Amino acid sequence: MERAERGERILEAAGELLVAWGYRRVTIDEIARRAKVGKGTVYLHWKTKDSLLLAVVLVAKARSQRRQLERMRADPREILPSRMMRGYYQDFLEEPVLRALYTDDVDILGRLNDAAKKEFAELIAFNDEVIRRYLEVLREHGLVRTDVDVLHQRYILLSTATGFFMAEAMLDDRAPDTPGVRAELLAETIRSALESTAEAFPAADAGPPDPSGPPRGKTVDEALAAAALEILPLYAQVEEHSTRELRRHLRD
Repeated sequence: MERAERGERILEAAGELLVAWGYRRVTIDEIARRAKVGKGTVYLHWKTKDSLLLAVVLVAKARSQRRQLERMRADPREILPSRMMRGYYQDFLEEPVLRALYTDDVDILGRLNDAAKKEFAELIAFNDEVIRRYLEVLREHGLVRTDVDVLHQRYILLSTATGFFMAEAMLDDRAPDTPGVRAELLAETIRSALESTAEAFPAADAGPPDPSGPPRGKTVDEALAAAALEILPLYAQVEEHSTRELRRHLRD
C-alpha cells in the first residue's frame, strides 16, 4: 500500500472514531485497528494523537474552504464578511468532525490549538495574512468600514466566528432552536461590526454618470465584482496551501 494511501486510510479511521466516540476515548490502537494497519504505521505519519487529529480537522476545514470558494465564484456577494462567515458556520454545523471537536471538552480545544501553532505554524500565518489582505481589498472598494484598524477588524471577524462555534457546546441549552437562525445572527453581528452601509453607494439603477457632472461612484454590485477579482485568487491560494500541507503530512 502506498504511503499516502495508507495515511488517508488512517485519517478516515481517526475521523470516524472522533465523531463516534469523542476525543478522549479515541486511541492510536483503535485507529490502527480500524484502518487495518499496525500501530507503528500510524506513528510513521504522526508522532502524537493530537497531531493526527489536527490533520483530520485540516481535511474537514479544507472541504469547507472548497465550498466557500465555490459560493464566491457563483455569487460575488459571498465575498462579504457576513456572508462568508455565515457560509463557514453552516458548513461547520453540517460537518460531523468539526462539530465533534467543538462540542468536546474546552480544555481539549485549547490543547489542540497549542499543538496547531507548532504543527501548522506556516499555514496559520499564511491564512492570517490572507484574511488581512482580504479585508484590505474590501476596504479599498468601500465594502467594509475604514474607521477601524484592519488588524482589529481581522480580530473581530475571527473572534466573533469562534465565539459562535464555541457556543454550540457551551450555550446549547440557550441557543435559538434552528441552525438557520443562529447563522443569521452571526451574519448580522459581522455585518453590523464591519460592513459599510448601502447608503455609501449609489443606487443600482442610477444609470451612467452625467458627462457634464462629476463621475458616478461604483454601485454595490460593481464594487463586489471588482473586489471578487482580487479575492478569489487569494482564497484559491488558501485551498492550495491547505492541500499541500496535508500532502506533506501524508508523506512525512
